[in-house]
Amino acid sequence: MQILRFGGTEEVKKIFLEIGVDPYGIKIMLPKTDAFLIRLKGVNHVGANILKQEMLAQGADAAIARGSLTGNVKKTDVLLIGQSAQFKSLIAKLKLQPFGLSKLAAQLEENIENFSRDNFTIAFRDGPLNLKTRTAIMGIINLTPDSFSQDGLYRNFSHNYPDLALRKALAMVTDGARIIDLGGESSRPGAKKITVKEELARTIPAVRLLAKKIKVPISIDTTKPQVAQAAIGAGAQIINDISGLRDKQMIKVAARCKASVVIMHMLGRPQTMQKIISYESLIDDITAYLKKAIDSAQAGGISPDKIIVDPGIGFGKTAQHNLEIIKHLEVFKVLGKPILVGPSRKSFIGKLLGSDSEDRFSGTLAACLAAAERGASILRVHDVKAVNQALKITEGIKNAS
Repeated sequence: MQILRFGGTEEVKKIFLEIGVDPYGIKIMLPKTDAFLIRLKGVNHVGANILKQEMLAQGADAAIARGSLTGNVKKTDVLLIGQSAQFKSLIAKLKLQPFGLSKLAAQLEENIENFSRDNFTIAFRDGPLNLKTRTAIMGIINLTPDSFSQDGLYRNFSHNYPDLALRKALAMVTDGARIIDLGGESSRPGAKKITVKEELARTIPAVRLLAKKIKVPISIDTTKPQVAQAAIGAGAQIINDISGLRDKQMIKVAARCKASVVIMHMLGRPQTMQKIISYESLIDDITAYLKKAIDSAQAGGISPDKIIVDPGIGFGKTAQHNLEIIKHLEVFKVLGKPILVGPSRKSFIGKLLGSDSEDRFSGTLAACLAAAERGASILRVHDVKAVNQALKITEGIKNAS
């Protein structure tokens, strides 16, 4: 006898095939193995009771506040408990219901579809980047004199820093990087802003050189539309904006240049983000922020299949917040976009381990593997080779028959 717990329907399908189940039987039974727990917040007690009855009618269930049954509690959270096949039937019935349930049905349908999606592909100049087969690694190259990780290549007296960046990029690609991310302005807590002119001087020569010499897409880490446009013109294909496209000019640049974008959540700005940290509900607040930014980006002409989201590890979060984000990373799948996570050498690792920045290597590996297991499509890291090797082992274990 085996008691089995699966991470997805593909593993169950393998068991069906091993047993020799009829293909039609697999089609009927597979949705019954795909279970969801869906929490709804602040539902009117009338709607909540209808949801309860409809779920029970499907052979599923819903948990609601005790007082909502009698009307003593006017609003309640609802935990829907069921299989994908049951939710499909529920959605069809809710579309015909009043009390806002028809709108809820549309949201459920979209979110379940997004949550179940893992076949992301982003088109680039030298071919598509498939994010389904394995987690992609984005290698970090800092063209700054004041990087928090002390790996900045740029110095005012260094005339060959583009060559240094190229050597580092080539090594990263050999080690498994599928994207190279170049940044010319430090985003560490309390970092001082630099001028557009200075950031252009730091980044564009390196972007131009790397674009000629490496085959993987180049990302420009910037919040300045002028820098983004110049970098795309020099050969970059991704705009990695830690400010979440707050500057509407950035949306115009990305749309006009047909660039991919990384939309990140940040509370405040680098200069102030760690001074006042307050959330009503961490995961919900980040999700709402990213959803609004996605809608704005798409309305501004950015193609939906060119958008990547990043919950912003370390940007206006406490150490505990960062751990919570990684633990619940799968929740962000409802946005329907590839998820990028950047835990590499961040201070929360040092705080948790009680060590300084030079001792964050093992903690970074653990955070990266946990993020990949929970749905990260892209990992932004300094230590490409080590993370790539660790991913190969975990993916080998996951795919073992």
